[in-house]
Amino acid sequence: MSQTAGRVGHDELATLKLVALDGALEGRVAVTCAALADRLETSSQTASRRLQRLEDADYLEREISGDGQRVAVTEGGERALRREYAEYRRLFEGPQDVELRGAVTSGMGEGRHYISLSGYMRQFRDRLGYEPFEGTLNLDLEDESVHARARMDALDPVVIDGWEDDERTYGPAYCWPATVTTPEGDRYEEAHAIAPERTHHGEDKLELIAPDKLRDALDLEDGDTLTIHVAAQ
Repeated sequence: MSQTAGRVGHDELATLKLVALDGALEGRVAVTCAALADRLETSSQTASRRLQRLEDADYLEREISGDGQRVAVTEGGERALRREYAEYRRLFEGPQDVELRGAVTSGMGEGRHYISLSGYMRQFRDRLGYEPFEGTLNLDLEDESVHARARMDALDPVVIDGWEDDERTYGPAYCWPATVTTPEGDRYEEAHAIAPERTHHGEDKLELIAPDKLRDALDLEDGDTLTIHVAAQ
């Protein structure tokens, strides 16, 4: 996470929620710092700083003109709001499993390298209870699942700590128990969705690890559509 993104706290998210309620999820809307400050019960200067922080974190797009500004919530901002929504649902309704759908795709081979590293493999054995196949199953998520994926952040993950060796530092990763189901009804229940803190993949990708090579265990080919049920640890 960047330093700028780290500056976005509850006050900024409250500001983001207000402009979203005004229609900024659907497109650009006019906003004045004075009116926003009244609703936030703060000063115009503070409201302006919050908008700037949201823009710096890529949660908000702003178009400033001589008579004011127009703002729109970005995809990153929408994901942040969906995470907030998921956390409130968990607060009042308990943990909510997340269902995702996506098509099998070939990865870039990075998963095999990182999964096999001893600093990760040792933690997988200790914390997941198995030694995963040295590679990940990659999915291209459907549009609705890209949005739903943000709800995973409200589920407690199994944390795989970062570590370092003589050459470099490796970042942490987060794992959630996952059940994989094929259209034919075949199920694999020992998998985990894994999200490295540093990844080249976007929010439309999902990686899975398991004790077995999932392509072989479920007889999968590129393009096959799977349903993934992700739960808290």
